[in-house]
Amino acid sequence: MIYFILFVLLVAFAVYAYIQNKKRPVENFPEAWKSILSEKVYYYQELSETEKDRFRKRMMVFLSEVYIDTVNTKLETLDKILIAASAVIPVFGFPEWHYNNLSGIILYPNDFNDDLEFDQSGDAKIISGLVGSGRFEKQMILSRKALYYGFENDTDKANTGVHEFVHLIDKMDGVTDGVPERLLQRQYIAPWLKLIHQEMEAINNNKSDIRKYGGTNQVEFLAVASEYFFERPDLFEKKHPDLYQMLSKCFQQNSVDSKTKNADV
Repeated sequence: MIYFILFVLLVAFAVYAYIQNKKRPVENFPEAWKSILSEKVYYYQELSETEKDRFRKRMMVFLSEVYIDTVNTKLETLDKILIAASAVIPVFGFPEWHYNNLSGIILYPNDFNDDLEFDQSGDAKIISGLVGSGRFEKQMILSRKALYYGFENDTDKANTGVHEFVHLIDKMDGVTDGVPERLLQRQYIAPWLKLIHQEMEAINNNKSDIRKYGGTNQVEFLAVASEYFFERPDLFEKKHPDLYQMLSKCFQQNSVDSKTKNADV
């Protein structure tokens, strides 16, 4: 019964988000948000002034296209900033990008279980974020606690927001399989698959510093490795040079070179 009620609510939310998004113009980036963005998002801090301006504009485009709602909490300014930043980071290397497979995001105050409930007792899997499918197509559900933590700690190689948006990118070719064919040129697919299976084996044999969840399957490997790529690019390039180069091609970003260029300015 609870699951049915949640389904009805999510369907209603999806319809509402679709209608709202059709009416919403792209607004200017609020001046009051700039200091918050600079303080909370390390990726943004490392950009040049020109890139920062472009990043802010991309955030506002995203917020005009996707509706955000909350469960058992009030939507805060920081929620919108961190969600939009999470969306822009992995696709910032592309001049224009729209998440056509996303219409709405539901923010929970904390982690949840498979039934989208807060009850974390028993054997239910604890979830910090998910990209919906089937009944929940074009929906993303995030834990605020996990979202915030991903930006509070810039040394742990993990970021839940970026993780879930990488899943969305992976899904844009019609299937979530750990091979983002919308980004990766065909000639790189076979080398990519070879690399990830080698590294997944290393993860599962405790011989890799990539988070263990990345050894679950190809889908989670892509998302977990991407978190590492954006959170700790210097270390990722040092520890996993081949993977770093492959993800640089995939996302059309090279954070290590960008830092060097910015340092020389």
